[in-house]
Amino acid sequence: MNAIVVFGSAFALGGVATLPWLPDKEIVYWGDIDTHGFDILNRLRSRLPSVRSILMDHRTLLAHREQWVTEPVPTNRLLPPLTVDEQGLYQDLTEGTFGPALRLEQERVRFSLPHDALLTWHDRQQ
Repeated sequence: MNAIVVFGSAFALGGVATLPWLPDKEIVYWGDIDTHGFDILNRLRSRLPSVRSILMDHRTLLAHREQWVTEPVPTNRLLPPLTVDEQGLYQDLTEGTFGPALRLEQERVRFSLPHDALLTWHDRQQ
């Protein structure tokens, strides 16, 4: 399988999104579960509509309650390219459904979850 991983500096994803060979590829995005993580996904998907998120869902968030931290400066704006499920979680974050300025950083997610999610994605590509 041919794949690339872009790690870090998610706000710089705009530059990655302009790569001419990228639009016809399947793209998987995994960011922090916080308002800025969804904002980054929104901006990436507005340029590359096929982008699919992994582990940015209620299940992942609620499975890691002991790992929650506070997002320093949350954002709250319309993010139309998000899916219905992503919009629901984003709304829960902006409305403080589970607590004010909630954040689950990627580094705090059990390693087995991204590993299993990527294996599942990989198996579907075969």
